[in-house]
Amino acid sequence: MKTISQITRLALIVTGIFSMQIAAAHITIDQPSASAGAYQKLTFKVGHGCDGSATNVIKISIPVSVSGTKPMPKAGWQLTTNIAPLTTPYTSHGKTISSDVREVTWTGGPLPDAYYDEFSIQVKLPDTPGKLYFKVSQQCEKGSLEWVEIPQEGQGKGSLKYPAPSMDIVPVNDHEHMHQH
Repeated sequence: MKTISQITRLALIVTGIFSMQIAAAHITIDQPSASAGAYQKLTFKVGHGCDGSATNVIKISIPVSVSGTKPMPKAGWQLTTNIAPLTTPYTSHGKTISSDVREVTWTGGPLPDAYYDEFSIQVKLPDTPGKLYFKVSQQCEKGSLEWVEIPQEGQGKGSLKYPAPSMDIVPVNDHEHMHQH
């Protein structure tokens, strides 16, 4: 006879496997959290195409609070950036920056539906803690997916069909404290 704890443990394992499969179905950021104001590499994980069709374009929109975006080139993909004027210029290394990267696009591949790949950028994160969302457009040989949904107040990310990849920006002390454990 199985005990209640064995049944509960089995239910948690099955639930865990099921939610991992759901999580793999979205475009996600490898880094779940980072310190406010930090320079951070962000890796966007692409786990599938569009209804079986291979991916040939990944376009990431950069939130206005993020600065200094530098994309990482990928073999087999052409890299382009869209630079736009800033509403509020900032100073970096003694220079006034009045325009910045607002979009990064990789075109090429193709990345077949059966395979997984990663697309990386380096950014300076905002100084203010909170949730940060990156809208991503995934274009395929047939069709496209727009990963742009942002949960409303009190709405779980799990209820969204096409959630924008997100991460938590945490106060500097909180992030250091998290890594000490």
